[in-house]
Amino acid sequence: MLPGQDAGGSARAVARDLSRITGRPVTAGASGPSTGPASLAAAFREADRCLTALGALGRAGQGASSAELGFVGLLLGAVDDDGDADVSRFLSTTIGPVLEYDARRGTALVRTLEAYFGVGGSLARAAEQLHVHVNTVTQRLERVGQLLGADWQRPDRALEVQLALRLHRLRTPAG
Repeated sequence: MLPGQDAGGSARAVARDLSRITGRPVTAGASGPSTGPASLAAAFREADRCLTALGALGRAGQGASSAELGFVGLLLGAVDDDGDADVSRFLSTTIGPVLEYDARRGTALVRTLEAYFGVGGSLARAAEQLHVHVNTVTQRLERVGQLLGADWQRPDRALEVQLALRLHRLRTPAG
């Protein structure tokens, strides 16, 4: 807990100063400002989720508040007090069939989707990134279409799928 109104600025200062003092990268997630004892628990949970997100986003050694994490911060702030039931529900309804398929069959549909979206929808570049043939990427994406429905690449639906993939990665950073 630190005084002030700029949670992100405080987090960056903490990360910078503690990194210098310890000689090791220090990551700081922040929330707030918080007013009164009743709001401290919620602020702590939000700061903890922010810290987890920073790690999953590859931002070790940095500091930020959830408000500075773009859509990720917005969603982290919307998580309910009991955990992440809303995020779980979103993941289940958006990419649940793909996650279940991968878990049951040991396939790499999630990785394929991440690569496909990560290279702007280029089949050739996704194949290169995954070290597979373009036909393999095509076949995997056809399976995704069977699991999620033919409209999964429609712009509004694709945005939801990409968001769900990011959230899934945040929940399983080592995965």
